[in-house]
Amino acid sequence: MRMPALLIAAASALALAAPAHAKTIAVAAGEGAQARLQEALIVAEPGDVVELGAGRFVLTDGLSLDVKGVTVRGNGMDATVLDFSGQKGAGEGLLVTSDEVTLRDFAVENTKGDGIKSKGADNIVYYRVRVTWTGGPKQTNGAYGIYPVSSTGVLVDGCKVSGASDAGIYVGQSKAITVRYNFVENNVAGIEIENSRDALVIDNFVTRNTGGILVFDLPNLPVMGGGNTLITNNTVVGNDTQNFAPKGNIVASVPTGTGIMIMANDGVGVLRNRIDGNPTAAIMVVSYPKPFVDTRYNPLPRSIVLAHNALGRNANNPQIPGGAEIAAAFGGRLPQVLWDGLGNPPGADTGNGGAWSLNLPSQGAGMEAARPAKLTLPPPSIPAPTAAGARVPDPGAPRSLDLRARP
Repeated sequence: MRMPALLIAAASALALAAPAHAKTIAVAAGEGAQARLQEALIVAEPGDVVELGAGRFVLTDGLSLDVKGVTVRGNGMDATVLDFSGQKGAGEGLLVTSDEVTLRDFAVENTKGDGIKSKGADNIVYYRVRVTWTGGPKQTNGAYGIYPVSSTGVLVDGCKVSGASDAGIYVGQSKAITVRYNFVENNVAGIEIENSRDALVIDNFVTRNTGGILVFDLPNLPVMGGGNTLITNNTVVGNDTQNFAPKGNIVASVPTGTGIMIMANDGVGVLRNRIDGNPTAAIMVVSYPKPFVDTRYNPLPRSIVLAHNALGRNANNPQIPGGAEIAAAFGGRLPQVLWDGLGNPPGADTGNGGAWSLNLPSQGAGMEAARPAKLTLPPPSIPAPTAAGARVPDPGAPRSLDLRARP
């Protein structure tokens, strides 16, 4: 009789862990959608589903969700559209500040600020969500399309983003991240991982952005020390949109035609990607270029590995100061990998398409101080833990988030 007792105890524990009265709250498009949808997000309880009907929700103000464990689900990214074209404020379309939230199968269009922002929202899932500014690339578009920040456990899966004046998909000051199967185009940065650790960026299609995939670490933020990131199996092609970021933004300095750019990070692998048609560089590995005073910050790249990437026709029209003259000195076309000469040179296999260095003399030096030269990169090695004896976790979001997106 002991086994039935154990089974009963296990079943009781599961029942206590699950919401007792999870329900579906249906919200239809049409008159009064703003008030009805915001009310649904307020009265929802953990485990509830806010079901958005097919159609166009005409909204004039941002929405917010601060209830743990809620799913917001539409009828598809092309069938259910939250239209913020008439938004009166300057904030995001949807702000999420609670844990264990799932956002899926709907679109957000033409927000004045960011598309969807989640802040301090652990274990959040974005699945088959579309965010776009329908007027194309403009400086007046919102900065970020999908914008999780200050979170542990982030999955962005099967989404589409276009038109962001900073980054289409941006994950900042977070850890345990997976960004996969997304289509990003016509943004300044297609995908940006900033001041974050343990990120897996895999199987994305990244095209017609200013820069395809960026991995940055910046000073003067609450969380610094980005690294242990894997960029793999992505298609990064034809990123040649002119930079339309507002002046002063860090991404305003990203050269048009950059495939993958790594700045001031520790332990980044760029493996098995297809990189083609990016006129400035296939891959750039650089230091932080501006002055800073934060003594905790390391502005240099280190332990970067480039291997098994399929590099096509890149670096044939570099959009950097003096680019045409530098290319002419190299015979009309630059090598595909650019290192600024600071920090540790990236380790690379022989199939990297050649490399060159700016040979900058110090952090913060500009192009006027560069001494361009061809470069033979050392062979790749596995990045070591930054702390003696520490175990480096595998990059990526917890498996439990996969089950919520694709049960």
